[in-house]
Amino acid sequence: MDKPEVNPDQGANERLTRAHPVFGSPAFLRLWIAQIVSAFGDWIGFLAIIEIARRIGGDQPGSAIALVMVARVLPGFFLASVGGVIVDRVNRKRLLISCDVLRALVLLTIPFIERVWALVLVSLLLELATSLWGPAKEAIVPNLVPKEQLTAANSLSLVAAYGTFPLAAGAFIGLAKFAEWLGGSAIGQVEWALVLDSATFLVAACLIATLPLVPRRREEKKAGPIDLAQGVRELREGWAFIAISPQVRAVLVGLATGMIGGGMLIPLGAVFNDVVLGAGNAGFGTILVTLGMGVAVGVSVLSALQRRLDKERAFIAAVFGAGSCLLFAVSTSNTYWNLSGVFLMGVCAGSVYVLGFTLLHEHVEEQLRGRVFSALYTLVRFCLLLSITVGGFLSDGFNWLFSVLFDNELRLGSWAMALPGVRGALWMASSFMLLASVLAWISLRSPKKNLQ
Repeated sequence: MDKPEVNPDQGANERLTRAHPVFGSPAFLRLWIAQIVSAFGDWIGFLAIIEIARRIGGDQPGSAIALVMVARVLPGFFLASVGGVIVDRVNRKRLLISCDVLRALVLLTIPFIERVWALVLVSLLLELATSLWGPAKEAIVPNLVPKEQLTAANSLSLVAAYGTFPLAAGAFIGLAKFAEWLGGSAIGQVEWALVLDSATFLVAACLIATLPLVPRRREEKKAGPIDLAQGVRELREGWAFIAISPQVRAVLVGLATGMIGGGMLIPLGAVFNDVVLGAGNAGFGTILVTLGMGVAVGVSVLSALQRRLDKERAFIAAVFGAGSCLLFAVSTSNTYWNLSGVFLMGVCAGSVYVLGFTLLHEHVEEQLRGRVFSALYTLVRFCLLLSITVGGFLSDGFNWLFSVLFDNELRLGSWAMALPGVRGALWMASSFMLLASVLAWISLRSPKKNLQ
């Protein structure tokens, strides 16, 4: 009778998990701290860059801010897939450190910028480095934690990326008070914010430098110079794998299509708050805080239940739930009901992120991981750019349509609902998210093909 095959790493992984039940390993803990530090600084830097765009935008500050926002999204669409090829060919640890150092140096040049085009150029350079850093970070996570801890690791990454925003916003306000306390200093709130952001990237680079990453085998890391033809072949190989893997295809379709809907909240959320809820700036801030709390709860609950869930079905349910909650939230004019829908949407959105990235980590092989995650970033950023661009036009179009058909008000007997254009646009946004869940379900039901 043959003895059962034993994984020599299984015992080590079990001991590692018991010793580090939350983070999975001390190495991932260091990576997570690096994410916390850099995300905190990056949110502060983002607020500072928006303020600089407003200052130098002259009589068109809105256009200046919009150009900067596009610059932060556009590189990911054109360069992320190429970045994936690079990630799969080079030393990922060195790449992460180089990107952090580059971003730190670029940030220190921003206080001297006086033209919008220069700020856009610098934003493009920052986002180029980010387009390499993101896939590289995702590609090394499975090398730092046991497989059974991947869901928890992704939950923690989500907390690092978005949970620091309230703290960063508070710190940004605190820097204004600090600058006032200094009195006559030439360094103001924005300058201090950019210096702090630069410092956080340097700290993150130092932490990443301590990671005990084992060099990949020759067959896992492409050797030699990168030529165009080889790069094209590797890109095709990555996209071919996506086409034949139901799980990977479902995640990419679900996240990308859902982002078309979710991304419309960026330009239209504040408009809905003013036009429908009439809650002012404080009300919109409350909506953002409520959404963040929902994401935190979703991540926490999912981490606790990860081993009891069918990740594929849970992913589809979470995407569908996010679309349904958004539909409910924008269909009510009551602030409390709206906040309830926003909170539940956050719960589902956090779950979508964690489950999606976990499925990719589990179903993508090491040598393809960089390209697959780059493909994800490409699709997500394209859909985000599309939604930001068309959201305002859709709102104006629906406003005209509703004014012609319903005089911007829907009445059924004594019941009435205001129909501004922003409500129609957000209804369409929720429809895209619901469509994303259907497309992901169809993908998971299709059989897996063989990669030739």
